Amino acid sequence: MTDYKHGAYGALGDTVARASAAAETVPVHFGTAPVNLIRGWKTAQVVNRPLKIASKADGREKLGESSDWESYTLCESLAAHYDTSMEGIGPVYVVNVLDPDKHRSKEPSTAVLSFAAGTAYIESDTIILDSLSLSAGGGEGAQQTALSEGTDYSVSYDFASGRAILTSLDKEHPIDGEVCATFETVDPSKVTAQDVIGSATESAPAGIGAIGLVYQEHFAVPNLLAAPGWSDNPDVYRALVAAATKINGHWDAFVMADLPLSLSKSRNVDTIQAAIEWKSDSGYSSERSAVFWPQAVDSRGRAWHLSSLATAEAMRVDADNDGVPFAGWSNRTVPVVRQRFAEGSASVGFDQRAANQLNAHGITTAVGWAGEWVLWGPHTAAFCDGASYDQRAAFATGIRMLLYLTNAFQARWAPYIDGPMTRQLQDRILNSEQERLDALVAQGALVGSPQILFESSGNPDSALLSGDFLWEVAVTPVLPLKSATVRVSYTDEGLSSYLEGDE
Repeated sequence: MTDYKHGAYGALGDTVARASAAAETVPVHFGTAPVNLIRGWKTAQVVNRPLKIASKADGREKLGESSDWESYTLCESLAAHYDTSMEGIGPVYVVNVLDPDKHRSKEPSTAVLSFAAGTAYIESDTIILDSLSLSAGGGEGAQQTALSEGTDYSVSYDFASGRAILTSLDKEHPIDGEVCATFETVDPSKVTAQDVIGSATESAPAGIGAIGLVYQEHFAVPNLLAAPGWSDNPDVYRALVAAATKINGHWDAFVMADLPLSLSKSRNVDTIQAAIEWKSDSGYSSERSAVFWPQAVDSRGRAWHLSSLATAEAMRVDADNDGVPFAGWSNRTVPVVRQRFAEGSASVGFDQRAANQLNAHGITTAVGWAGEWVLWGPHTAAFCDGASYDQRAAFATGIRMLLYLTNAFQARWAPYIDGPMTRQLQDRILNSEQERLDALVAQGALVGSPQILFESSGNPDSALLSGDFLWEVAVTPVLPLKSATVRVSYTDEGLSSYLEGDE
């Protein structure tokens, strides 16, 4: 099969080393959400479809909300963007894989409700609200009479208290006393890693396989992928990395992943050495990813995956720099108070010096520093101090800048595809792209003298006759100040000051 091209493309070239609206940060989170609490969830298409979430209220309306982040992982993702002590940042895109038709308990639940003043409650975040039915009767063994929603009662959900509210609609003769409720419930434990991985079939894209729908349905270029609560599964990690390359055949994304806290009830990953070894043995080493370990806890006792916090921080710092990802999340404050390990672990945590051992093996963590907690670690998962790696893979900001440039080029020039390739357009592309590179140098995102070239060696007659044109760009992303050292030496020269004036 020939490498047929039709569109604007970008690619990463080999490293050259000697010893925008469509390109701004667009995170996509994959996981589970309590869509069972949303009325009309089925017609709303909230399963295996990318949803744009613009605020906390928007997320609650489209996905529901729960404090059980272990069961509903996307609730943590949205909290990182909209519900912390940090400034809210969005929009964020999510793909929920929990399907109330598939991931539900085998048998329906029943409950006897006591209506008082025309109101009753069901405390549950697993209830499928659309399945709820009520019936009233004359006591045990008597014939039950079905009540009609919309005529006899209404149903709503209070996310703050975590309960369904049933309200009698007949003000003159309100429902009173005991009523039987029947309803289905979801079972989040039935969601598997394979559900999250999903598939990219044309008829039924699902899970991570639905990433191509983000651009198709929202015209947003996905460039950060995360699945907190799931990315510590090697199969999910590999699926994320694979999906991040040439989304829709064009877009490049970066993956934010976590390492596990435990492998079984009797085997924890709760030491720095264990985390380093697990990362290496499990192949968490893609240059297109950053990995995080362990977790962290905030002042409210909520457990956070560091990948969710780092994804939101990456978006915040990018926003501070006009969408250009040349500054990283490392040493950025996060709203946590201590590190978190697996239940029963004897670990009490570690300081910055110990954290640097993780950083040396391409693992980002969180440490207390200068009176606050910060993310700590600027590297990609491919980095390993003392080992061989591509220079471009040293820092996450470096790779993200390269991906930013490929995405931005495609977004700018895609409208010109299939138009006449005149010499004027060739010059326009060269001049415009050079101006952008120079602007990035002035902004501090690139260093040196980057240049875009259109050379004959990369554009043979056979390619030109096929309508395929190639521009070459070599850039040096700005380096982070990973360490700053001052050397202070003792001198006895100052002792002479004691004797001044004695002569």
